Amino acid sequence: MTSIQMISLALMAGFYVFAGISHFRNPKFFLKITPKWVPAPEKVNIIVGVVEIVLGLGLLYPLSRSVAAWGIIALLVAVFPANIYHFQKALTKGKMVIPTLIRLPIQGLLIWWAYSFT
Repeated sequence: MTSIQMISLALMAGFYVFAGISHFRNPKFFLKITPKWVPAPEKVNIIVGVVEIVLGLGLLYPLSRSVAAWGIIALLVAVFPANIYHFQKALTKGKMVIPTLIRLPIQGLLIWWAYSFT
C-alpha cells in the first residue's frame, strides 16, 4: 500500500469513527434528519453510531478491511433516504438548501472511496 493510500485509509477510518461518536455527542442533529417512517429513531441512531465506529476501526486491519469497506457502502446506501429527507426539510424551511443538496452526490464519492478498499 502506498503512502497516499495509507493516508486515505486513515482519513476514512477517522471520518467514520468521528461520525459514529457524533451520534452520541449530538443525537438531536441526527434525530432531526431521521425520516418519520424510521421505527425507534433513538435506537437506530445508537445502532448507526456503533456501526460507524466499528466499521471505521475495521478499516484499519487488513483482515477486516474489505468487509468493513463493504459495510460502509451498505450503510451509505441505507442512510441515503435520510439525506434526501434532510434535503427536503431544508427546501421546506428555506435553510441549508445548498449544503444538503451538495451532500447528496457526495454519498456517491464516499461509496467510491470505500470501494477503493474492498
